[in-house]
Amino acid sequence: MQQNPTNFFEWTQKYSTQDACLEELNRRRWKNGFICPKCSHDKSYQLKYRHLHECAKCGHQVSPTAGTVFEHTRLPLPKWFAAIYLMVADKGGISAQRLSKMIGVSWPTAYRMLKNLRQAMGDRDRSYWLEGLVEMDDAFVGGRKPGKRGRGAEGKKPVIFAVEWREDGMGFMAARVVDRVNSEQVREFAKRISQNSEIRTDAFRSLRVLGETHCHQAKVTPPEQVEKWLPKVHIVISNFKSFLKGTFHGVSHRYLQEYIDEFVFRFNRRFWEPQLPDRLLQAAVDHVPIRAPLN
Repeated sequence: MQQNPTNFFEWTQKYSTQDACLEELNRRRWKNGFICPKCSHDKSYQLKYRHLHECAKCGHQVSPTAGTVFEHTRLPLPKWFAAIYLMVADKGGISAQRLSKMIGVSWPTAYRMLKNLRQAMGDRDRSYWLEGLVEMDDAFVGGRKPGKRGRGAEGKKPVIFAVEWREDGMGFMAARVVDRVNSEQVREFAKRISQNSEIRTDAFRSLRVLGETHCHQAKVTPPEQVEKWLPKVHIVISNFKSFLKGTFHGVSHRYLQEYIDEFVFRFNRRFWEPQLPDRLLQAAVDHVPIRAPLN
């Protein structure tokens, strides 16, 4: 079995050339054997030039980057691979400004790289369900202008959080930015939770619709008691706010879901932290192309 790199030096040494990166993408794209996307034939000839596969039946040529996040990039793949490692290796993540300096690209390019990877992260996790006992609550996240206080503070956006409750800690989580915490948005978010689950919330009126599809426990919770009724989800909310402030020093609500997607991806794989770069690379390989070429 191939051993994964354990640190940034080993990672960049392993993927130091374009050929090495293409070979790795080739291995991940067709780990169960080549299938032609045009005619579905399972036989091919592998060409040395850019590690292309040529279908033995129809002659269609396929690059290892085709059908992945890397399809339209003009950046050298070693820079992408380095960005993948740096994005998830540090507990606090990495800003576009820091990434641009570390891999030698412009700030806009570094930002778009992180944006594309966050999209792959988010789409990966949106296919999973939460199960068992689930705590759910909402919080307002984002910038706050001077003199503004309260739940409706200008510049902040409501976010619905949910996390699986476990006796020994927390399971997996989900989170979504919404325009308002109303019945329609709650119903849509509840699709992320198995109908066999039990959902625990406060007594906010819009959350009553959860009882239509789930076993719902709602309890009136004064501010001083909310952390006793919903302890796990409030830890998650607090950790997410610290994540934003520590690395990104706040974020515009326009881009808030991107940062939530990154946080959720990392949180849900915290049990396999050494594997995070490898898992993000696989998510990028499995994701459909993003139509925003990087110079």
